[in-house]
Amino acid sequence: AGMNGTAIENFVCVIFNVSFMNCTWHVGRTATEDTQYFLYWRLSKKEDVTECQNYIKDNCGRHTGCRFQNVTIKNGNAYFLVNGSTSGQNIQSYQKMIIISDYIIVEKLTPPLNVTVNCTEDSHRCSIWWQPPRTSHVKRKSCFKYEIIIENK
Repeated sequence: AGMNGTAIENFVCVIFNVSFMNCTWHVGRTATEDTQYFLYWRLSKKEDVTECQNYIKDNCGRHTGCRFQNVTIKNGNAYFLVNGSTSGQNIQSYQKMIIISDYIIVEKLTPPLNVTVNCTEDSHRCSIWWQPPRTSHVKRKSCFKYEIIIENK
């Protein structure tokens, strides 16, 4: 239901620093300036739906995203609904079940932790150790690939 082109477009979520998540979208191409969108989500079909508490707004005051804190997506799935309201027309809703491995939810990782470097003058060699970055969903260390850039100073 709703007028064509009023639903949000380009819905993307990014997880960062393990438990923070920002979801953003573009206003529907035929939505009027007084259109307001509302984001609801849940982590499983069994949980209650929660509305966004911290909206990101555009210059017209329309909701174009949401900032979440203390997010834990254990099973890799999240269910999102964005509906809207305006005076004069019905707004199409947007629904999406998202799997973290899809590119719709991206996780920006922190740098590796506890980086240790030990260099010896005798052998002109250095050993470098680190721990994998904290992540919200990747549990196997073998999933990470690292690049080391060494600069002479």
